[in-house]
Amino acid sequence: MSSVAPATPVVDAVQSAAEGRLTLFGDLSLADPEFLLLIPVAVAVTLWGRARAGRSRARMPVLPGQPPPRSVAQRLAWVPTALQVAGLIGLSVALARPLRGAVETSSVSEGVDIALVVDRSSSMGYRDMEAGRTRLEVVKDVVAQFARRRMTDREGASDYVGLFAFAKYPQELCPFTLDVDAITGFLERLEIVSFKAEDGTGIGIALAKTVAVLRETDAESKVIVLLTDGENNLDLIAPLDAAELAAEEGVRVYTVFAGRFVLDAFGRQRELDQAVGTRELEMIAELTGGRFFRARDRSGLEAAYEEIERLERTRREEVRFVEHFDLYPRVLAPSFAAYLVSWLLALVLGRRTG
Repeated sequence: MSSVAPATPVVDAVQSAAEGRLTLFGDLSLADPEFLLLIPVAVAVTLWGRARAGRSRARMPVLPGQPPPRSVAQRLAWVPTALQVAGLIGLSVALARPLRGAVETSSVSEGVDIALVVDRSSSMGYRDMEAGRTRLEVVKDVVAQFARRRMTDREGASDYVGLFAFAKYPQELCPFTLDVDAITGFLERLEIVSFKAEDGTGIGIALAKTVAVLRETDAESKVIVLLTDGENNLDLIAPLDAAELAAEEGVRVYTVFAGRFVLDAFGRQRELDQAVGTRELEMIAELTGGRFFRARDRSGLEAAYEEIERLERTRREEVRFVEHFDLYPRVLAPSFAAYLVSWLLALVLGRRTG
């Protein structure tokens, strides 16, 4: 996917081949700033010429008594000099070639389709990952946070996310979408199986179903994050066969084993990873280029999904195009006009005061 920020339009300006060498402020710069050195020279020469003319007039004989009142022309005698200085300053700025830059940014990102697969078997009702909450309730919170981050990326890109649930059999709850509210809405309604006939842990068939759906998407990168709290107990499709299918399709699978305790046949609590083997989940991740994670509580689960997010960062490439527009015509015309007016006024006022 890509996003383009259009260049800022520059009204009544000509596109320039020059490059800005001195940045002024905002998007303004100068291509030939050395011409600014002419400004103090022009001002000094103009004022020196004015002072010399004044000294020449002072050497003329003056009649004794009160000086005559100054005429309008005499009171405006400074105007030609001011316009001449302004004109010379403007010409120096025009020679410095002011530019306005317009930047166009094209951000290209590689799309990632992420399938979130969540176990909803009866064992997800244990309350051992957070006080007073079932495993599924905790998982729903953490998975929703992960989906929200991936679908509303801070850097402007976002990934398509689909939601799947499984117990004995898998179910596609939400097709791949950019609508984060759709994903979180389906997550909120996700519940543990109600009937014993639906119960079970069909990891292989859930993984195969998700790979089949991903096969139809156009993303360059495809990822499955499969969370469970038990071992596969359905032989319809072996988990490792499903993992080989994922590897053939170029789908990476991250597996997460969640939970702390399990009750044995005598009703005693045992560490879950001592009672349930995780080797199959580890091999699924290894075969597909993903990783296996063990989460005993909420913080461990959050750390697992944060690590998956870090590993699956979307590749981005930003291209910047900079165009410059010449502004010197806007300065040149009024500067010439000011200098011409100063010359004409000097002739008119000079005659009246001569």
